[in-house]
Order: sequence, then structure tokens, then C-alpha cells
Amino acid sequence: MAQKGHDSADKPSQGTVALIGRQPAWSIGILALALSAWALLAWMAVDMGHPLAQLTMPASSRWTASNVLAIWLMWAVMMAAMMLPSAMPMVLTFVNMSRPSGDMARAHSFVAAYLTVWFVFSAAAAAAQWALQFLGWVDPMILSTSSLLTGALLLIAGIYQFSRLKRMCLSRCATPLGFLLGEWRPGVHGAFVMGTRHGLFCVGCCWALMALLFVGGVMNLAWVAALSIAVALEKLLPRGDRLAAALGVVLIVLGGIKLVALWG
Repeated sequence: MAQKGHDSADKPSQGTVALIGRQPAWSIGILALALSAWALLAWMAVDMGHPLAQLTMPASSRWTASNVLAIWLMWAVMMAAMMLPSAMPMVLTFVNMSRPSGDMARAHSFVAAYLTVWFVFSAAAAAAQWALQFLGWVDPMILSTSSLLTGALLLIAGIYQFSRLKRMCLSRCATPLGFLLGEWRPGVHGAFVMGTRHGLFCVGCCWALMALLFVGGVMNLAWVAALSIAVALEKLLPRGDRLAAALGVVLIVLGGIKLVALWG
């Protein structure tokens, strides 16, 4: 019986629906948070003339403190929008396992830790944006202006899809029950450590794909959504590793074409 539960939870496409039924409040909360983040991104993309949106698109690398804060918050909101939906099976499995003890503070600690990891990643992304703008390789819309940068990012992302680290991180993200049983720690602090480790595995799985945001532009919602879907399908499909490999081939081909055209 226990084995049957393990198999169900480790097939995200099948187990997630059941988990949503068991934890409707948490499911609604996660989706509401993700949709709110998407709504904010959509507003910024549509109303680029708004002062807040303008702060995220400085004309040069001479950023003010307001630019730094606004750009970091933009990246943080974008990471929440992109990553929360694919993290839902892991979060709901954790909540389901924690509920018998009645300590829901552990669940809040787990989610807070997961988001904290991505907010730290957002700070690194903002720093990368500044460096690329300083070099003149991205414009204020955070869109690559360099064929070399575009080709290199596509090629790196494609090659990384086949790396051992990518496969290991993807396997941990795609099997919620297996991860939680292997990483289980008691108490609120233990839950925070577990959430942090899950966030780090997710960063290890997705950082190269997130770097492609500089290729299509952060303000291009279609591009952001496409990357979000790719990340989610890798984690949620029963054989997401095959999709990851197929995507890797496509990215390598596109990157190679871009670089060959540059030097041809």
C-alpha cells in the first residue's frame, strides 16, 4: 500500500490532481500568488510608461538605488510567477505529509525558504543584467543586442540540458515524495532547510533556461510564458527527462546556427 502511494506521488501528472483535491486552500493560495505575479508582469509589459516600469528599464548602466530595487523586485516577481506552478506538487505533498502533526507553520517555512532561494537568484540575475548592459549586450528592455551573447546562451542552455547536474536536479524536483522522504527534517527550521534544498535543486535544474530570458527579453511575456511552460513540463510530465533532452537538441541547433551565421 505504501509503495502504491509512493508511485502515485512520484508521477506528478497523475498525483497533482489528487493533491489539489486534498489541499484546496493551499492549491488556491499558490495559484493566486502565481497569477498575481503574472498580472503584475503583464501590467508592466503593457504600461511601460509608468514610473515604476520605467525604473526597471534604465537607459544606461548608471543605475540608481531605485533602479536596483525595482529591477530586483521585477526579477523576484518573475521568478515567483514562473516557478510556483511547477513547484505545486512538491509543496502540496509536503503540506499533506505535515498535516497529521497539525503544524502548518512548517509548510509556511518550506514555501518561504523556496521563494527565498529564488529571490537570491533574482539578485544575481539583476547583477547579470547590469553587467550585460554595461557591456552594451542588452538594451533597456533586457533584450540581447549581441548575436554572440544570444548564440552563446542558447548553446550553453542546450548543452546543460544533457549535463549530469541537470539530470540529478531534475530527478529531485520531479519526484516530490522521494525528495521529501530523503530530506525530511523535524521542526520549523528543518522545514526551512528542506525548502532551501528544494529551491537549490530547482535553480540547478533551471538556471540555464532562466538565462534565456536575456535572449527573448524580460518584457516579452510570450517568451517568459514559453520558458515557464518548458520548465513545468520537464518537471511534471512522467518522462520529463526526454522533453529536456529534446529541448536541449533544439537549443544547441539554434545556438549553433546563430554562431555560425556570426562567424560565417
